[in-house]
Amino acid sequence: MFHEYRTEVLVMRYRNIVEAVFTSRPNRFIAEVVVDGKQESVHVKNTGRCREILVKGTKVYLEKSGNLKRKTNYSLISAYKGQILINIDSQAPNQVVFEAMKENRIRGFEDLSLLIKERTFGNSRFDIYYERSNGLKGYIEVKGVTLEIDGLAMFPDAPTERGTKHVEEMINAVMEGYEGTIFFLIQMPEVKNFKPNTVMDPKFSQSIRKAYESGVKILVYNAYVTKDEIILGKEGFYHHDG
Repeated sequence: MFHEYRTEVLVMRYRNIVEAVFTSRPNRFIAEVVVDGKQESVHVKNTGRCREILVKGTKVYLEKSGNLKRKTNYSLISAYKGQILINIDSQAPNQVVFEAMKENRIRGFEDLSLLIKERTFGNSRFDIYYERSNGLKGYIEVKGVTLEIDGLAMFPDAPTERGTKHVEEMINAVMEGYEGTIFFLIQMPEVKNFKPNTVMDPKFSQSIRKAYESGVKILVYNAYVTKDEIILGKEGFYHHDG
């Protein structure tokens, strides 16, 4: 279960938000929406399927771009699934977790002497690298979670060879003496539990189990989402079938 939100923890705020209605998604990068009665092609900031979210007629929120050279004027950042607003911006989780760590808001990471974005290890580039005041070094890979079924959040919503590669590489890092963490940020508030999506991607699920048993830390947090904010919520629990 997830605890009450600490709304003072962290806010990632968007600018120039516009309401729209989703109509279709011709490819993973582009969606068709209606804005103020006008059909508009917009950039989708998530290459996942999001099929249970992006349904024709769904109310969505867009961020207007200030870049005149872009082919699209807007980016789709969130959408309603029933009464729940879900942030689907795949870039948001990395930023939220990084900023939260800067503010010493993540349990177990209050003693850092160095914190930087993106660092290569082996054949992977992890989202966060840190060093502790006692000299220990570690990596964090952040995964945004948008799939929810009957209160259960799951990752991934589509097979992810890249995600499995990251997990296997994190196991290697731990074997070499680094600390390693896979951080799942659930981009919505109304969830009860989380687990890997074994049916969708058994290889990823098996890799997560192997990582956990190998000493990789698995962290799960939810988030509170508004049309122009995503706020770090509370820590939840990692569950695995079997």
